[in-house]
Amino acid sequence: MKEKTTNPLPGGRSPPSETAAQRFDSRELFRGRQEILIEHAGHAYRLRITRQGKLILTK
Repeated sequence: MKEKTTNPLPGGRSPPSETAAQRFDSRELFRGRQEILIEHAGHAYRLRITRQGKLILTK
């Protein structure tokens, strides 16, 4: 039986897996603000940047 192989991308990199998490830069999400709202399953969540530069998510 032949094994399925994937062709690497240029530079020897493998294509991203379908289960890999997508990565976002927080600067793009916040766009200069200290707080954003995220809607998930009908609920609003507040994501904010603290004075120490950490992220806090609250419902």
